[in-house]
Amino acid sequence: MALKPNQPPVFNDGKPAVFRQLDPAKYSSLGDYINEINKPDNRDQLVKTYGYQQISGGITGFLNLTGAIRASGTADSVQFWEETRLHSYATVNPAVTASTATSFVVTKPAGVASVLRLNDVVLVNGEDRCIVTAIAAGEIASGTVATANLELLSGTLSAALATTAVNLPVIGNLFKQGSDQNSGFLESNVIKRTNAYNIVKEVFKVTGSQATNIGWVNVGNGDYRWYVKGEMDTRARFLDKREMMMLLGETLGNTLTGAAAGVTAGEGYFASLETRGIVNTGGAIASFADIDNIIAELDKQGATPEYAMYVNTAQGLEIDDMVASLNGAAGFAQTTTGVNAFGGRDGGGADLGFQSFTRGGYTFHKHDWKLLNDPTLLSGSKYIGAMIPMTTVVDPKTGIRANALEMNYKDTNGYSRELEHWMTGSILGVHNTNVDDLQFNYRSEACLVTRAANQHVLLKA
Repeated sequence: MALKPNQPPVFNDGKPAVFRQLDPAKYSSLGDYINEINKPDNRDQLVKTYGYQQISGGITGFLNLTGAIRASGTADSVQFWEETRLHSYATVNPAVTASTATSFVVTKPAGVASVLRLNDVVLVNGEDRCIVTAIAAGEIASGTVATANLELLSGTLSAALATTAVNLPVIGNLFKQGSDQNSGFLESNVIKRTNAYNIVKEVFKVTGSQATNIGWVNVGNGDYRWYVKGEMDTRARFLDKREMMMLLGETLGNTLTGAAAGVTAGEGYFASLETRGIVNTGGAIASFADIDNIIAELDKQGATPEYAMYVNTAQGLEIDDMVASLNGAAGFAQTTTGVNAFGGRDGGGADLGFQSFTRGGYTFHKHDWKLLNDPTLLSGSKYIGAMIPMTTVVDPKTGIRANALEMNYKDTNGYSRELEHWMTGSILGVHNTNVDDLQFNYRSEACLVTRAANQHVLLKA
């Protein structure tokens, strides 16, 4: 800029660098005049007040122990098969029968399949051996109500029978010399199960102006842009919600309306156990007796000998106290080696934060479950833990060995919906709209398959 002749340049908008206070009586403190130019004594580290809060990794954590944690899905639901028991009870309604009887009649309830055939030997009252001597026309195994006559092999009934439905184990059969083969045969059965996918979505948005603001807090790696923290937290919340839907989801039983009309909902892990699994409702496991009761039920289900226990803090402390008080007792052993359970690595259980003990031929590896301790999530809920078999199961339809737990994501021809992430907007290098902002989008379509839920244990308060 050209200067006028004989005029000095103007600095500081004409204000002098120093000046004299005209009225000392009005002076209060130096800070009243220069507080806006002092740099705050700022500590830029973001304190993790509640520790590492993200809980996703709970179900994926114990899936890592039981095998592959993901598989591809190519339909709107997952279909899988489970075999039934090799031996089935004969469910019948006995007629009024006194304990002095040597024979009695049973009736098959309508709609209930029966396995009774002529000459079958069944166990009544847990100790009385009876043989089927006659079956009404049309066979008791048919879909209609029919009757059969049972006679004791020896003596009389040890106790009177109720007229309500009872389950009689078929322990074998007896035939006379030169007789024909059985009348009819037994067919194996399988159970078909399906589970729908959960579609979970989330968004986060930042304006162009906010994206260029620098804050006082280091959100990580020397980055002071606060929106970065918001985006990272949104992603973490999204992954947590996807995980919790696979844990706590429930199949639809009602017709939903409004914004929820048409949604699909898959059965979560807890719901599958409440329907088909072993549910311990007696509160926390606190003694050998509690463990033994669960072991007795596991034996009935043909369970695997190794389990991962994911529990809340209260339940974990109860087990710690139990282990400490019973260490060295007969039938008990404590270990942290994790051999077999953790890839054969000595000390593997301890490396992964597990504490292990053995009882009655079963090894239990205990681990705290963050989800159950979070007061904003499941702390204080009825759920206090789960016991997951560390094994694979055989699909009776295909013979393929599969994991007891399996997360499935929609995926085909290179397109995966496991975790879709895309951005829409016109800032930060993205230019696909004219809006002066950037929206981060998240989407996932996933479901959990729980095979052989009868071998899993749900711990409830």
